[in-house]
Amino acid sequence: MQTIKNNLRLLLVLCISVHTVESYAQKSADSDILYTGTFSTRGSKGIYVFNFDRKSGKLTEIQTVESGTSPSFMDFSPDKKYLYSINGDREGLVVAYKINPENGFLTKINEQSSKGGPAHVSVDPKGRFVYISNYGGGTLNVFPLNKDGSLASASEIIKYEGSGPNLQRQKAPHTHSAVPSKDGKFLYVSDLGTDKIMIYHVKKNGRLQPANTPFFTSTPGAGPRHFTFHPSGKFAFSVNELTSTITSLLVNRSTGALTSIEEINMFPEDFKGTTYAADVHVSPDGKFVYASNRGHDSLVIFAIDQTTGKLTLVGHESTGGKYPRNFMIDSKGEFVLAANQNSDNILIFKRDKSTGKLTRIGEYNVPAPVCIQQL
Repeated sequence: MQTIKNNLRLLLVLCISVHTVESYAQKSADSDILYTGTFSTRGSKGIYVFNFDRKSGKLTEIQTVESGTSPSFMDFSPDKKYLYSINGDREGLVVAYKINPENGFLTKINEQSSKGGPAHVSVDPKGRFVYISNYGGGTLNVFPLNKDGSLASASEIIKYEGSGPNLQRQKAPHTHSAVPSKDGKFLYVSDLGTDKIMIYHVKKNGRLQPANTPFFTSTPGAGPRHFTFHPSGKFAFSVNELTSTITSLLVNRSTGALTSIEEINMFPEDFKGTTYAADVHVSPDGKFVYASNRGHDSLVIFAIDQTTGKLTLVGHESTGGKYPRNFMIDSKGEFVLAANQNSDNILIFKRDKSTGKLTRIGEYNVPAPVCIQQL
């Protein structure tokens, strides 16, 4: 009898344990943690942490992290244990945060001077380094990462030289983003001021060695801003801020070299206003590329030819606000969220995986949102 009772107790414990695990898994499947970076000029408090309900499409604020001036662009460590954010405009900072695995809350670890006006941050896919692009000053900084996720002092600072034909925007270099290849072997640095995408071979110690083909030259006056890879690694896409165009690129995965496939306008032919390209992302299935227009205030959608890398226009979707500086496609490819900097709102879209088209399903007000990241 005692043996039977013990077995029943064990069975009860197992049932409770299984139920708990299933409930947690269900909760995780139905919701995500999102982080929104902001500009302080419009009354922002800092970094906003949200729970995103995938069933209802609604955002719920769960934490606000006061983080100095304009905690804007952010990126994660590969294991999603740490978040790195840039702060400030002129003499800015890069800040490391630890992520609570239970609720996604952030706790500051440390910070380092970015030694210039930072515009973009990215993390090495192997978790070794953080790359900071300083638009102000035209420099690229490399910060090694310690085992506890903290930032060590900069191991390398590269200052660029040169200019472009646009006398208002290209008098000097303006480093706008640095994007590592999926294997971390190469780093691609977009310089709006000199119309170049620098290509580096990343050494184990964080030193950057110019690749055999050290840069790709964009169309004069184009102003390359943001850069992203196709999931296959065969293609890449660069958005050019000053001409609002997108360039499709063939990637040599052995040497890192880039070759232009084509360059296409991102705005409709009948649009007569002023617009600036901002951000670019490829859908997880690699079938579509999306890019944001500030001025036309839209997301442009292109279908990608999987063999040639050429693009076919699908259409434009209004972001329902002003100046969409950044947007994100969720990891499952089901939703797109656009951050409208000048209208203080985030628009939430449901994404049709077969057509690439978007349907607006929600909106949330946030002061000057400029970056959205999904944990």
